[in-house]
Amino acid sequence: MTESTDTISYDVRASWLAGPGPTFLIYLHVIISCLSMVYVLEHYQSFFKISFETDRFYDAALSILIVALISPLFTLARFSFGYIIGFYFYTMILGFIWLSYFTPLNYDHFLARVSAVLSLTGFLLPVLFITLPLKPVYEMSERSLERILYAILILAAGVIVSGATYNFRLVSLFDIYNFRGELQLPTTLQYLIGICTGALLPFAFACFAMRRNYGRMAIVLVLLLLLYPITLSKVTLFAPAWLLGVAVLSMAFEARIASILSLMLPMLGGLVLISWFQEGAMLYFGSVNFRMIAIPASALDYYSEFFSRNELTYFCQISLLKPLANCPYTDQLSIIMARAYNVGNFNGSLFTTEGVASVGLKLAPLSALACGLVIAFGNCLSAHLPFRFVLMSGAILPQVFLNVPLTTTLLSNGAALLFLLWYLVPNKIFEPK
Repeated sequence: MTESTDTISYDVRASWLAGPGPTFLIYLHVIISCLSMVYVLEHYQSFFKISFETDRFYDAALSILIVALISPLFTLARFSFGYIIGFYFYTMILGFIWLSYFTPLNYDHFLARVSAVLSLTGFLLPVLFITLPLKPVYEMSERSLERILYAILILAAGVIVSGATYNFRLVSLFDIYNFRGELQLPTTLQYLIGICTGALLPFAFACFAMRRNYGRMAIVLVLLLLLYPITLSKVTLFAPAWLLGVAVLSMAFEARIASILSLMLPMLGGLVLISWFQEGAMLYFGSVNFRMIAIPASALDYYSEFFSRNELTYFCQISLLKPLANCPYTDQLSIIMARAYNVGNFNGSLFTTEGVASVGLKLAPLSALACGLVIAFGNCLSAHLPFRFVLMSGAILPQVFLNVPLTTTLLSNGAALLFLLWYLVPNKIFEPK
């Protein structure tokens, strides 16, 4: 990948013109996603309370083909932060469409599918094609960036030390749910952990990677790994390997292809392992194919059923709005869903929470469009930076967006702070000297 293709100037045409995208790769990913859901339904029947029925296979496959018609949008668009977010959501909606043909939950499945496809389309249009760069009113100097990077490392170390005083347990992935319910971290510390994991440490990693400072890259990865015994979260455990993988992909492939491969290769690995080793591969398959994709897809299923017979929230679940609104729910939606379906605390993405739960299936596409405009603003703030840098520094957030509402991701997981850092960092810092 050359410097001329990796760095976008302030020329308006460069913000939307792009070469042909990875069409074949996208359609291959669609096939892998469908096969993955087949195995998920087979091995996790107790969670979904269903079994795979062959007589519904052809209807589900036909609907997937219709959703696949959206794929050319990824071919036409150039890379941006919204590109990778949009592709992960595209995969999630594919999973939901497939799941909706086998679910036992009672709601208008046809309306839910139409709403999901329209919501995805409304979300993708701004996040893929609004990428006009906003020239910063203030550009950070190289010395200022160095100070910020040191501050990030010191802050992360302080968060780890503070968190270790509340919890530090080395437990296996099979046992984390036996202990995670006992965690009682202060709210401020929870926010700092989320911001460090989702934004600050990946930002520092990307800066060090672009400048080939491998020692500091290793420090970032160690800090991320040390957050796992405190949080007992799979995101913190796999974040170091994920960042390294994205860094390698960004070196070997054009940014759009790297974005697709970042999700397709882990899912393909799960399919291969579950086909060869069956129960022996459940740890990997359960963490990637089931937890990363199928769970966010099933959230749309559960939320669609629940809010088809219960009051909508009209965004009152947002902490800042709850005191000002007459909210029908006092607890968090994740707790409400856990009580209703006995599936554990069940958060949802912006399609689920800001969409289905807030305004219902019919108006969910409008909510998705509004959320897409927010992500598109992040595109504009980062459009002056090298694609590879944006891809690496934003590598953790797509996983967060799949499971957490937009408002929470912006604040509690640091997406808004990352947008600001992108805006202030000048592209010239990453130019070869």
